[in-house]
Amino acid sequence: MGVRKDLQRAQKRSDLTGRVTVETVKDEHGTVREVRTAGLAADPGGNTPADIPFTNAAEAPDAVVLRRKEGEHWRPVTAAAFAREVTAAARGLIAGGLEPGGRVALMSRTRYEWTVLDFAIWAAGGQTVPVYATSSAEQIEWIVRDSGARHLITETPENTATARAALAALPEEERPRCWELDAGAVLELATLGREVDDDEVTKRRTALTPDTVATVCYTSGTTGKPKGCVLTHANLHTEAANTAELLHPVFKEVTGQVASTLLFLPLAHILGRTIQISCMLARIELGHCPGIKPDELRPQLRSFRPTFVVGVPYLFEKIHDTGRATAEKLGRGASFDRADRIAVNYGEAHLARFLGRGRDPRGGKGPSLGLRTARGLYDLLVFRRVRKELGGRLRYAISGGSPLDRRLSLFFYAAGILIYEGYGLTETSAAATITPPLAPRPGTVGLPVPGTAVRIADDGEVLVKGGIVFGGYRNNPEATAEVLDGGWFATGDLGALDEDGYLTITGRKKDIIVTSGGKNVSPAVLEDRLRSRPPVGQCIVVGDNRSYIGALITLEPEAVAHWLSVRKMPADTPMADVVRDPRMIAAVQQAVDYANEAVSRAESIRRFALVEGEFTEDNGLLTPSLKVKRHAVAAAYEREIEDLYRG
Repeated sequence: MGVRKDLQRAQKRSDLTGRVTVETVKDEHGTVREVRTAGLAADPGGNTPADIPFTNAAEAPDAVVLRRKEGEHWRPVTAAAFAREVTAAARGLIAGGLEPGGRVALMSRTRYEWTVLDFAIWAAGGQTVPVYATSSAEQIEWIVRDSGARHLITETPENTATARAALAALPEEERPRCWELDAGAVLELATLGREVDDDEVTKRRTALTPDTVATVCYTSGTTGKPKGCVLTHANLHTEAANTAELLHPVFKEVTGQVASTLLFLPLAHILGRTIQISCMLARIELGHCPGIKPDELRPQLRSFRPTFVVGVPYLFEKIHDTGRATAEKLGRGASFDRADRIAVNYGEAHLARFLGRGRDPRGGKGPSLGLRTARGLYDLLVFRRVRKELGGRLRYAISGGSPLDRRLSLFFYAAGILIYEGYGLTETSAAATITPPLAPRPGTVGLPVPGTAVRIADDGEVLVKGGIVFGGYRNNPEATAEVLDGGWFATGDLGALDEDGYLTITGRKKDIIVTSGGKNVSPAVLEDRLRSRPPVGQCIVVGDNRSYIGALITLEPEAVAHWLSVRKMPADTPMADVVRDPRMIAAVQQAVDYANEAVSRAESIRRFALVEGEFTEDNGLLTPSLKVKRHAVAAAYEREIEDLYRG
């Protein structure tokens, strides 16, 4: 198996092992309460992320650093060509009135021009203010007003119309100057800046310091107005450089090929942004895809053929579910289910042996001959199809945003794709922890990013300290004081450290449900497991001040279409009929039973309701990073929640 051989080969390389020095601190009961790791990245001196394109152009001008989609083909972009595009756009921004320290709001999906403009804004001495392309007029108005952005770049005519309507109420002198990508903004900026000398760009770029503010990222927020996280060039460099130093040498060595990734996470989200910087820093070939929906993404993965991807659990869940649906259409649903069980057993046994923990129930000897044979058979029948869906070259993936179901992680491991989990927030410049590449531990989110410390407070809250931690919220000292204390950032998440310092996230502090019987329940554990099983789409666990735990559950449209097809029911069967069908209710009950396996009886879901429709960004029930807005869902489905507790 590819992953097994890769890991064994990498483990033999002395220069690739022991890359992370871990120090743990235990309390009087022997419980690990704090873990810190030594930094890996060299001190950048006075350099900042703004210098990356120009350093690449000077050191390796012909190196391919990006691939740009043109029609059906991916055109290579060299380091020298990219630096020229960045310079031209920076000159245009300067000619357009951008002053050093000025802010530019950038409202677009993930695309090549986003990367050009992000570096161009920095090269011109400015600060980038990312705005989700799905933002409402109210959100745009708030972000522009709070950030003080005087320049705005949108993607589409629809974005532009929304933005103009949002900003019409601002005094004329406060309205930002606008450009639109679909109307040729990059070319327009290059033309506008023809009279600006390259030396002016160099002067502004080299005037930046690590402590200069690089970006103001507004948290998508599940409640209230977004808060502007102020991140410096040092924050972004610490994150990008340490992650690249930790992961890239191993990934490059074990695959024996040029590392490449297709970036599809929103660049307005800090994870997508720092992955972009890491790739540019390590000269990892980077492509862009504007959509995260599986139907949009799968053809792009097949054509780009990345060696690794960075995604959210939703992506891996849907790939797994699509595989099962395809097998069921071919009359091989039972075969897929057997492959799933074999994969989990094989992954458990193989990882236990590889990691030398001896925790395998068969004595730590690894997969038996029968298990190895079965895995080989299902590689031909199932697993190779999964790899093909992801382009055929993919060996690694990084998952973040929420916990990945352990069984799903083991399934992909047996399929030849090792998924590393990470954890972080906008305030920690993306990942605060990540799985070490030679020491995977499914079910955890890994160790602190090199140069970072993680502490578990007395109430179980996860605290983070290090160069990745932001300096505060823009124009909001009260909120800043609530989360920063002595350099430690209070994440609001609950977690635990194992004996080796690996972090597991157990829930969100503010989301804890307290039943009328006084039982504290973390909904995240149940919700994450529910979403990992078809036909569940989104869900929310409820029960605060109630006698038991309940759940509202939506159905995944693709899963519903497949369910109807298998039962030879009309494709346009009303959703009202689907959610009341006893067979569908029974299918969802299986997912609920699986979720309940992770908790005690008092914490388990006793009743659930299938609801029509979906939780989406458009209806205001999901954030752009696909997190459920709990209060909004509770308000929208107040009657359905009350029905769970009647009788």
